[in-house]
Amino acid sequence: MPGTRKLGRTSDHRNAMLRAMVTYLFENGKIETTVTRAKEVRSMAEKMVTLGKREDLHAKRQVFSYITKETVAKKVIDEYGPKYADRNGGYTRIIKTGARRGDAAEMAIIELV
Repeated sequence: MPGTRKLGRTSDHRNAMLRAMVTYLFENGKIETTVTRAKEVRSMAEKMVTLGKREDLHAKRQVFSYITKETVAKKVIDEYGPKYADRNGGYTRIIKTGARRGDAAEMAIIELV
């Protein structure tokens, strides 16, 4: 797994959370979360787009094994792969939005470029 942030969770819980957040990001185009989570989601989302750009079966199976919804995985391979074919990374953007009211955690919006 990319990054070394533990995010206060066990490894199974952290992996499940990241998979869900990456799936939701590709489904809706953007999500609002904390800055540290956004940075972790960015690394995995960019890896999924890079796999979607490749045309081999192994890459497609890796995308299908990580993203939790089949329709979203197809969307990554069929839409986002060709869309970012001429781009060498930098598929996501993180915009900091300020502190959360309850616990003053730094919030950010992560979106696809």
